[in-house]
Amino acid sequence: MTVEEEDDIEDVQDHLRDAVEGTLRLKRLLSEDSEDGTKKRAKTDRVPPEHRERIELLMSKWSAINDRVMLHVLEGLAFHELEYLDVSGFKPDPFNWQTKSPADQAANHAAVFREKETLGGGPLDTLLTFRSRWKLGQEADSLLRGLKHKDLRHVMEHYDGTQKLQDLIAEAQRALPLEGRTEGCMPDAPGLAAMGRFHRLELIEPTADAAVFGDANLSFALNLAKHRTALGHVGRVVATTFESLDVLRERYKEHFAEVHHEIDCTRIAMNPKFRGLEGSFGAVYYNFPHAGSVGGFFDGHPMVNWRHENLMRLFFRALRSFMKVGGLVKVASNMGAVGVRFSYITGGAKENEFDHVETVPFLQWNLHRYGRSYGDRRDKNRRPDQAEGYNAQRADKDMVYTFKYNPSGKVLGPQGIRHPPTLATLEECTDGPFFSVAGEAKKHLAKSLHERFLKECSGQHVG
Repeated sequence: MTVEEEDDIEDVQDHLRDAVEGTLRLKRLLSEDSEDGTKKRAKTDRVPPEHRERIELLMSKWSAINDRVMLHVLEGLAFHELEYLDVSGFKPDPFNWQTKSPADQAANHAAVFREKETLGGGPLDTLLTFRSRWKLGQEADSLLRGLKHKDLRHVMEHYDGTQKLQDLIAEAQRALPLEGRTEGCMPDAPGLAAMGRFHRLELIEPTADAAVFGDANLSFALNLAKHRTALGHVGRVVATTFESLDVLRERYKEHFAEVHHEIDCTRIAMNPKFRGLEGSFGAVYYNFPHAGSVGGFFDGHPMVNWRHENLMRLFFRALRSFMKVGGLVKVASNMGAVGVRFSYITGGAKENEFDHVETVPFLQWNLHRYGRSYGDRRDKNRRPDQAEGYNAQRADKDMVYTFKYNPSGKVLGPQGIRHPPTLATLEECTDGPFFSVAGEAKKHLAKSLHERFLKECSGQHVG
């Protein structure tokens, strides 16, 4: 651990250190990078020999031996993804009409393959996610889909993969309705419909605290506070923004409240404003997460996309220490987003023991009416809800991904991260903002972008 890392973590309590290990490791990778990227890569190369052999084969087949950006992409893939790229017949098109580089095409092709192995980014009810989690077949669907609310909830809360479903259903039917809990209401209602209404009407635990991250103009947090007040909840709403108060006042004239500003949701264990809140959150919200736009690059480009994937992984790891067992996390995003892809959300949750319980269409969600924003400097002059739309995204494709914190009690290993590009890799990029620059100007741009990434990993918002 470097001296700077020791300073960062000095005030972090021992039981919270796992919550920030990943973000500090990411910062260290960028901090240790040097202009001699080739030497640094040779020193720290941990790609297994079989991966290296397959990578060299692909780069040779695609005539990309000297493409450092392609090397960065392939080194970040799992072995079965490299195999797929090899046997699928895929070959990057150097004259792609969408002006995507060969490396960008390979990264996207691998991502689409990876997502075909998931349930997809569209609507999913609680039974489909339950069956997927436990690898149950169609027979389970037939047994569970017609159950009453009380019985279905009992089965889903008590099933551990060892019981016979028929026995657990019989036990559920003998059990009394839950008393004194919101989940106990309407015990005889159709099970799937009732559980779906819980997630759409935001019937969260009344006494638990709720946290909102990344709410630039605070309109969502205000809606949530009003909603909880109307329901008689006594748990508080902890509203946060990533920007400073001065920036918010400049961008959002409607900004009205003093809340926790400059909060990086991946580093809350290091923030004194969250001290004492461990285990208190029964609900957490993060609407349309984004790591910040980088001028000249599309969000999916491999030189910047690693930030979006790491954002979700580190977000869920940071939350573990602050969630109540059984607490809900809701992340709204577009199922077709190429920045924070739906698989980054569901994958980051799964890695950190947050069970995927349902995917609800955003427009069916009781809290969907709020002032949408970009969350960056574009908001000073325009908003998505003022005849502005997100590129290639439609409102009917917006989803709310719902997760339940279900820790196993086991110690998790270090959080996996997507490695950032080295400075040398940035210097050899030929598209995006690097398309028309060369020589010293290109080196200066690469260094500037590398320094920006380092600031972002230190919790500074520069987008």
